[in-house]
Amino acid sequence: MKIILASQSPRRKKLLEQIGLSFEVVPSSINEDISGFAPAAHVEELARQKAHDVASTIDDGLIIGADTIVVLEGEILGKPKNSLEAVQILSKLSGKTHSVLTGVAFVLAKNATEFRTHTFSVETKVTFGALSQHEIEAYVATKSPMDKAGAYGIQDDWGAVFVERITGDYNNVVGLPIYKFYQELKTFEPEALKNLVLPS
Repeated sequence: MKIILASQSPRRKKLLEQIGLSFEVVPSSINEDISGFAPAAHVEELARQKAHDVASTIDDGLIIGADTIVVLEGEILGKPKNSLEAVQILSKLSGKTHSVLTGVAFVLAKNATEFRTHTFSVETKVTFGALSQHEIEAYVATKSPMDKAGAYGIQDDWGAVFVERITGDYNNVVGLPIYKFYQELKTFEPEALKNLVLPS
């Protein structure tokens, strides 16, 4: 079965490679600026739009869409638009607990006309220690926060030193809730499991 990841995130790609999934990458081109949704619905809707965008270009296959946001006290914090916004976001997160939500969509395309869709989302709680202004500005200067929701990364990233505690799925913070992903995939489309290279 052809499986496509509708994301250019290197972190999601690495997580799927980690579990031995055979897939290709075809990034979606949708506008990610949507509003009017509660956080969980927000990430599920964006994941669905990304997957459907790519699904419309192929005849048959399973397309995986995903989107991750950071939510602090009800406010959705996406990717920073510039360095100043990155500093502002990290200053808000300093010393507080926030939520990381990742929405995932599976779209099964058949004959370029039939689409079966399933979405879900996972929430992880992340607590930051108190950050100094120097730490925030030095991290932002590396440019690493610029392509990450909440302006920080936790995998292979210096931003990991900010994280005091995690409650929930660590991989969800990286960009894809692998446990839930696997469980949902088994139910949605068991045939896709043939693309998994399981350890011998």
